[in-house]
Amino acid sequence: MLQLSHIRDAKSQAIEALKKKNFAHPDTIIEKILLLDEEKRKCQLQADNTLALSNDLSKQIGELMKTGQKQEAEIKKTETVNLKTQIKTLTDKQTEIEQELYQLLVTLPNLPHSSVPAGKSAEDNEMIYEPKNLPTLPDSAQPHWELIKKYDIIDFELGNKISGAGFPVYKNKGAKLQRALINFFLDLAAAAGYTEIQAPILINKDSGFGTGQLPDKDGQMYYASEDNLYLIPTAEVPITNIYRDVILKVDQLPIKNVGYTPCFRREAGSWGAHVRGLNRLHQFDKVEIVQITEPDKSYVTLDEMVNHVKQLLEKLQLPYRILRLCGGDMSFSSALTYDFEVYSAAQKRWLEVSSVSNFETFQSNRMKLRYKSEDGKTKLLHTLNGSALALPRVVASLLENNQTKDGILLPEILHSYTGFETIV
Repeated sequence: MLQLSHIRDAKSQAIEALKKKNFAHPDTIIEKILLLDEEKRKCQLQADNTLALSNDLSKQIGELMKTGQKQEAEIKKTETVNLKTQIKTLTDKQTEIEQELYQLLVTLPNLPHSSVPAGKSAEDNEMIYEPKNLPTLPDSAQPHWELIKKYDIIDFELGNKISGAGFPVYKNKGAKLQRALINFFLDLAAAAGYTEIQAPILINKDSGFGTGQLPDKDGQMYYASEDNLYLIPTAEVPITNIYRDVILKVDQLPIKNVGYTPCFRREAGSWGAHVRGLNRLHQFDKVEIVQITEPDKSYVTLDEMVNHVKQLLEKLQLPYRILRLCGGDMSFSSALTYDFEVYSAAQKRWLEVSSVSNFETFQSNRMKLRYKSEDGKTKLLHTLNGSALALPRVVASLLENNQTKDGILLPEILHSYTGFETIV
């Protein structure tokens, strides 16, 4: 959630930044927020002044009673009753204004970093890195949805029988490859100083609100109505919410956590060739890295996390590119996001496998996640996270790019994790 003080101090900047994120009618909503803020502060001032007057009258009543001037004291008491009624009216009005103001503030997305390019869709994203050469396969090469049938490692029909479309069943070497990748990603995160967390995959509404999924993505999350709980879309949500309503000390920073979880996304309205096979699922596995750090260190931290994802893809020998997302393609909560895409040689297209984002104070303001700075002041922290990595499209690219007439040759880094070198 945006800080009201920032909107108040940098109104024009906030409006322009919201336009970059393609937020509708930012001028109108910002103006309304500032008017409500001014009205709230006027109410507060009136209430404070009236309370001060009431307290002064109470002192006068005490003095009058001491000197036996009971009649004058009773007149003053009547005045204090009227003042208390005024204070209650002002307080109720202030509460009503605060609620209306809050409802407007939670609809505002995070403001994009100055480096974020303008744009409305993925076509407007900025290319940061792209390999010079891409792998080529013979004409007989098959996409992964054919390879998984050939080698009997993932079964979509069985998943459809058990749950529905978008819930594959991994089996044989497919299941072992999944487990191997998860362990590989977790081990490299641990080596980079991340503490592993095994978090719940069901969250309450406060957790969804804290990281910005609610109310923005309410319809895209699976919801257990009887228990009022949501299935997580990513491990970012439960891991970051560990620190909700917490004040950290400087010597505890940075917080570096990693967690593996299944992830659940309804992906309503998604169909077509571009989402075939593992390209888009309702349930998938992902390893997530999360960092919480001081504001002046967060963009160095973001670069560090980007380099971590690079290392993973290079060890897997997968061709990748990096894009800086434009304002219109960014998430509700993000200030700056880098997307990693791997090249699928059989499909001849790029597949997103990671988003690494800095949320600055947007999530921490919603979660009341703060720290005591060296000057003794309590300040909001910056939160960051990244997929390291999401498995389905990594698996799709590994299968497609490494296929031969004799089977699928896995990259050497995975051999000790899988216990086998090829899928035949």
